[in-house]
Amino acid sequence: MCDIDALRLLVAVVRTGSFTKAAVQLNYTQPAVSRRIALLEQQTGGPLFDRLPRGVRLNPAGHELHRHAVDVLERLSRAQQELAAIHAGRGGILRVGAFSTANISLVPAALRAFRQARPEVEIVAIEGRSGTLMQRLADGALDLAVVSDYPSGLPSAAGVTTTRLLADELFVVLQREHPLAGAGVIDLRDLRDEAWLQDAPAGGSPTLLTDACAQAGFEPRKIIKIAEWTGKFGYVAAGLGVALVPSLAAWAVPAELALCRLGNLALRRTVHVALPADPLPAALTLRDLLQEAGGGGLPVRVLDRGCRDRGTVCGQASPEADRQSGQRSLPSQLSQPKSIGDSAVASNSARTAAR
Repeated sequence: MCDIDALRLLVAVVRTGSFTKAAVQLNYTQPAVSRRIALLEQQTGGPLFDRLPRGVRLNPAGHELHRHAVDVLERLSRAQQELAAIHAGRGGILRVGAFSTANISLVPAALRAFRQARPEVEIVAIEGRSGTLMQRLADGALDLAVVSDYPSGLPSAAGVTTTRLLADELFVVLQREHPLAGAGVIDLRDLRDEAWLQDAPAGGSPTLLTDACAQAGFEPRKIIKIAEWTGKFGYVAAGLGVALVPSLAAWAVPAELALCRLGNLALRRTVHVALPADPLPAALTLRDLLQEAGGGGLPVRVLDRGCRDRGTVCGQASPEADRQSGQRSLPSQLSQPKSIGDSAVASNSARTAAR
């Protein structure tokens, strides 16, 4: 019924009290203002102003339209400001998705730095599986996602690009009373008779675990499908199986379980940041912070733990092994900052002794 320019003109006439003064303020001619107000009155179904010898004033219909016009123009002005902030990466909402173990340390470290750099941007965090997150990016329901190729390869989605953040070593977690819990570095072949706890994909697709076992010359005896980490830890504590745990989640392993490395057959997943074809500036800022976190530039809580049996240290990696794997070892002192993607392990005897 009414276009924005006509509403602006209406408000200007009311503010100045005459068509002539409104024309001067808006750089129109007085006849042009008169014609435009006449057209607005025609569109709204009747007069909006009482014409006086010296100016005009609103009639009841004009007062009602003026009230709505002021509200519409204020809302439009706020929308323009908010859009400008979004396009500058300094406002609006940023919808961030991540898989569960990325939410333990990697994503929170980057979001903490992001909040300091962009406090005006509201973060909406969403947790999900990598395949689901990629599809939500393609559908426009997310602005950025942290995804992984574990357990069965990096998913893809139309219009979504991925950038590698880090390689994340996978440890094996055992019941403390397990015969191998104090054996140092474990050979994957030594676990051929174990049941494995894993969130297996539908359809029996190959996984990082099954591929690694095949390279080691065996198939997993049994795979128990457990999705949540708390459930996996509970099954391991009960002696019902063993599980792979990424270094991103190593510090969250309960102290009564043993966390061990897999030696020459060590498994590693890759973690990526995914963006839509036309990412928001705020999403690009967060991507850069995630890359900084993945490269060790931000303090990230990665507990540097080793395979332990009643507090003993085992599973240490040599510098040469780390150079061959392309990863950097963490210092063993727990007081030093830890970086994501590092794979050295040390004991957690302080927690064990404190119990």
